[in-house]
Amino acid sequence: RRWPPGVVANTALGGISFLALEAIGASVTLSYGFANTMAAIGVVALVIFLVSLPIAYWCSVAAVDIDLLTRGAGFGYIGSTITSLIYATFTFIFFAIETAIWAQALHLATGLELALGYLLCSLVIIPVVFFGVTAINKLQAWTQPVWVLMLVALLGYIVVKDPELLRAWREFGGADGRPRPFDLLLFGAAGGVLFSLVAQIGEQADYLRFLPERTRANRRAWWAAMLVSGPGWIVIGALKVTAGSLLAVLALRMGSSAAQAVEPVHMFVHAWRQVVDDPWLALALATVFVSISQLKINVTNAYSGSLAWSNCFVRLAHYHPGRVVWLVFNVVIALLLTLL
Repeated sequence: RRWPPGVVANTALGGISFLALEAIGASVTLSYGFANTMAAIGVVALVIFLVSLPIAYWCSVAAVDIDLLTRGAGFGYIGSTITSLIYATFTFIFFAIETAIWAQALHLATGLELALGYLLCSLVIIPVVFFGVTAINKLQAWTQPVWVLMLVALLGYIVVKDPELLRAWREFGGADGRPRPFDLLLFGAAGGVLFSLVAQIGEQADYLRFLPERTRANRRAWWAAMLVSGPGWIVIGALKVTAGSLLAVLALRMGSSAAQAVEPVHMFVHAWRQVVDDPWLALALATVFVSISQLKINVTNAYSGSLAWSNCFVRLAHYHPGRVVWLVFNVVIALLLTLL
């Protein structure tokens, strides 16, 4: 616990770059319309914030991960093992999803075969995570300003350049063109998809446990770091889901198919076409942004997965060969998932 609160918070927030958020926002909007999607985003974000707050707080105070938190919360020996297994499954499924998004971008930009892209995008993560949080801290610190600038500047430019897009977005009822006002069943269906994000607090907690002990001198920075990068991740996450909703409508207006409009690489290619006239430059910028985003999240998926597998197997088999073994194990499972 030797890093200052700001460094820990920046590292924890680095994983919020994952483009599955935009893909989920796009998919839900195309299926259920603007009104139902926005209502679901608001309700789900509030629930996830409230659920995540005590988890983030106690992991930060006691310097424990989800495995030890569940033991302390009364889940017991078997309960914490099952929790770790569920959490490990979450990490490799999302690792596979983010790898697929990254490989799609490389395939579109360079023609790289998808299978080779899956292999490359998976294996490149291992050397960074091998060196643990120290290396991940540096990676997130270097990439965070570029990622934030590219995303915020892009969205701001689009909204200013094309205010008509906002009206079309608010009136959007779905990919089939039918109007869809607020409907309780559609709202529930949209919320069901978005609630899949609730387990993300586990990855935030894996970093929050490194917050220094709270003292009179650092208490403001400590609380800010815990709140922003703990339960506060869903505030940024909800904004990114909303951005995906907007970009999907933009992609449809620019001639994209419904299938392409939910793929982040196509979303951002169309978005950058609003900024630059050269289609190849737009593709290059989109590929750079996707690559940075996916690198930032998959180091977290791999790191958290290695901890979860280690916790699970040390309970079941009383065997602890080291975190790196489980790092490779987690990445290989995710790679197989993408290939299959």
